[in-house]
Amino acid sequence: MSQQLALALPLALAGTIRHDGDGGVADDLADVRGLAGWLAEYAAPLREYAADPGGLADEQTRREVVALRRAVRTLFAEAVRPGPPSRADSASLLSPRDAVELLNRVAAAVPVRPVLAWPAGAVPAVVWVAGAADDRRRLLAGLARAAMEFLAGPDRERLRACPAPRCVRYFVQEHPRQEWCKPSCGNRARVARHYRRHAAADPARRPR
Repeated sequence: MSQQLALALPLALAGTIRHDGDGGVADDLADVRGLAGWLAEYAAPLREYAADPGGLADEQTRREVVALRRAVRTLFAEAVRPGPPSRADSASLLSPRDAVELLNRVAAAVPVRPVLAWPAGAVPAVVWVAGAADDRRRLLAGLARAAMEFLAGPDRERLRACPAPRCVRYFVQEHPRQEWCKPSCGNRARVARHYRRHAAADPARRPR
């Protein structure tokens, strides 16, 4: 898998837990329809594992993808320490050990083998080919392996939980001064700071 895909898929999966715009938390995988939408949005990279990702949207797949997401968010929370984890699920995460075991178990459900590819006039390369398995197992194993590649790679050290009010996303810092996952979160954080400063200076504006 390319480095870009190894970065995109785990963050996209973790990002299906998000701020709902009204002060709460939304779960994009709360039902089969939500899973179908997510699989369709990421169909291009997911076709590396399953020919028709959208055709796998059923309740069994949804439950297994949600379990995998819980493991990923658990290990993201571990990776950002000593910083705080996302506020969305900090009280409902697995133990890091259980999360690692789940990723390993799901990834191992589909065996892989190395194949040497050496087209005429090209540089030889080793390609890892998945063994026989149904598309659901291949999809889940692929997501687990993408998460493992991310967590074992250099981008893990730049992983952060967005500290903006109400935001529950994880993101990878693109530069050392980046504080929030996106500009709108930065704007919201600045507005909140402005309000707090003025509330502290004006007792009449303090909440009672």
